[in-house]
Amino acid sequence: MKFRSALPAVFAASALALTACSSTAQDVDATGGADAAADTSWSDVENAGVWVVGTEGTYRPFTFHEDGTGELTGFDVEVARAVAQELGVEVEFEETQWDALLTGLESDRIDAVANQVGITPEREDVYTFSTPYTYSNGVLVVTQDNTDITSFDDIEGRTLAQSLTSAFGQQARDAGANIEAVEGWAQSVELLRQGRVEATINDSLTWLDYQQTFGADDLKVVATTEDGSVSAFAFAGGDEALAEAVSDALATLAADGSLADISAEFFGDDVTKEPAV
Repeated sequence: MKFRSALPAVFAASALALTACSSTAQDVDATGGADAAADTSWSDVENAGVWVVGTEGTYRPFTFHEDGTGELTGFDVEVARAVAQELGVEVEFEETQWDALLTGLESDRIDAVANQVGITPEREDVYTFSTPYTYSNGVLVVTQDNTDITSFDDIEGRTLAQSLTSAFGQQARDAGANIEAVEGWAQSVELLRQGRVEATINDSLTWLDYQQTFGADDLKVVATTEDGSVSAFAFAGGDEALAEAVSDALATLAADGSLADISAEFFGDDVTKEPAV
């Protein structure tokens, strides 16, 4: 998520208890929502002039501290800064561990989470989300000189480097591949370059980050999965007004190219729009 690339485990959160209350005609909107008029999530941020955003600060390239300066940066951090500027408020980052981020929304310690939070049905039952600002699919990576594997249909009987517990490892097994067990992406690349395996499947964000950071001219992507994941800002359940304001800001930033520019800085590609597969 979050979906998290190479990605955080799905966070199990209990549904928020809703306090029953009587409503008058003034409390009910045109669609019958009793608490619609009580949503002050955006006006509270606007009046305070500060948007408090939770993030890990230890999850490169999404949220981390720069070597040397120690400044908090990363793809999610810079997107949040751009959104805050578009909204006309300051952004204040609250750094904490992944497991405490979403619960921070429930306790009102933070207004939003920017940490590659994947939108899942389970989370949508509890939290409110902005429109997505990250799209990710699985990619099949081989060496540049490999002409035998051009699609996922070609990996049957081939040897792939995969984590045994990952969804990508299961995908490879389901396609009939032989699995060389690895602990992560770095080991997969090493075995691929050594010729000990013929391919590996991983998340497109992991691939792009590696390519941007280290270079990978000897490797190539030959296929992309149709199904992918999307990540967005997460808010407390019911904070629709704030989510809508942030979504409007994201739309403006997408239209003027700002999101694409931030993405290019960290990934060398635009991960803020849905890929064509």
